[in-house]
Amino acid sequence: MNQFGAKAYHKTAVETASKEKILLMLYESCIRYLKKCQSAMEAKNYAEKGMALAKAQDIINELTNSLNYEVGGQIAEQLGALYLHIFQETTKANIENDPKKIAHCVKIMETLYSGWKEAVEKLKTGQAGGQGEKK
Repeated sequence: MNQFGAKAYHKTAVETASKEKILLMLYESCIRYLKKCQSAMEAKNYAEKGMALAKAQDIINELTNSLNYEVGGQIAEQLGALYLHIFQETTKANIENDPKKIAHCVKIMETLYSGWKEAVEKLKTGQAGGQGEKK
């Protein structure tokens, strides 16, 4: 598939995805960009580090903005605190050029992703309802 075809396919996949699938896609992308940032830090590739970190932080901001505190209550508050922690840690990691701080954030995001993925699977089978994210 050529580059144009790949971009068109990705755009269609995002535009037709359910809200739950988009949430998982955001997590997957954030984790991927955090790992790119970590590798770039280790390689002292500051331009790549900056681009990857900016994209990861944009996703963290989007996840934060998607929280619905009225519906999600305490879960939304806890997610908001985690997202804030990740944003602050990635900012510190950038200033200190510390890949360990990025690795810490990757672990948090992978844990959250795993939990959301399980919740989405249960939602599909009618076993659970999602809380915390805007519907």
